[in-house]
Amino acid sequence: MIKVKLIGLRAVERTDLPLLRNWRNIPEFRKNFREFRELNLDNQERWFEKVVIESQNDFMFVIERLKDKVPVGVCGLVYVDWISRSADFSFYIGHQEQYIDNNGYALEAAKLLLNYGFNNLNLHKIWMELYEFDKKKINFFTKKLNFKKDGELRDNCFEGGKYWNSHIYSLLDSEYKK
Repeated sequence: MIKVKLIGLRAVERTDLPLLRNWRNIPEFRKNFREFRELNLDNQERWFEKVVIESQNDFMFVIERLKDKVPVGVCGLVYVDWISRSADFSFYIGHQEQYIDNNGYALEAAKLLLNYGFNNLNLHKIWMELYEFDKKKINFFTKKLNFKKDGELRDNCFEGGKYWNSHIYSLLDSEYKK
């Protein structure tokens, strides 16, 4: 386990899958994910086998509150490209359906995962795709963690009866280390 003051990042276990499935199926969360379908436990099992067990290019963690070992979220660096040394940042706080919390878990976990990516995996760039309506994550990552907008994919998401743009945000290792 990688840990700091309030939280730790630990490996995803098979026993976590029902909880992760329930969090992923929260409608207010799901609209922000590329996987828009309602997931069942079989879907979650296949994801676990492919991403957590078999992949050498995906690093997923459960965010766990240290004081009582309660899982509060999930994060990871996925689709790692070892040549360009980049990875997609996957992240949310599922506990009490917060998505991004105000009690410090999100900030600690995000900083811990960035540190792991840049200082342990030797990544050069950590990026994410966020839909333009996902203001909570956009504000969190740009204002608290200094992510920069790289570009926009027009009409890349269909939600609520209309098309929305996707924005690509990233943080470079040189920006992180400042």
